[in-house]
This record gives sequence, structure tokens and C-alpha cells, in this order.
Amino acid sequence: MSSFLDILILLAIAAVAITLGLGLYSLYRGGDFARSYSNKLMRLRVLLQAIAVVLLVVGMWWKSTHGA
Repeated sequence: MSSFLDILILLAIAAVAITLGLGLYSLYRGGDFARSYSNKLMRLRVLLQAIAVVLLVVGMWWKSTHGA
């Protein structure tokens, strides 16, 4: 279970980083593309960050109760 949780945490952090990169690209590109996608990407990034934080907390709890 611990290695599965570690993989989920890494995937969540990678998803946040990718979404952040897409958001920065959207702002760099500007115009209609930025108007259409920047707010959606920001909301998605916030959601993914919340999921990553929850996974980190669960992982820390799991390792503290079941040993590392």
C-alpha cells in the first residue's frame, strides 16, 4: 500500500506541475486562447493541488501508523 500511495503522490504532483506549465503557456500566448483557458486551468490546478495535499496527508498518516 505504501508504494502505491507513493506513486499516487508523485502522479498528483506531476499533474499539478503540468497544469501549471499549461497555465503559464496560456498566459504567454494571450488573446482568445488565454481568455478561454487560463481560468479553467487555474481552477484545475487548485483542484489538483488539493488532491495532492490530501494524498500527502494520508501518506504521512499511513507511514506513521504502519511504519516506513
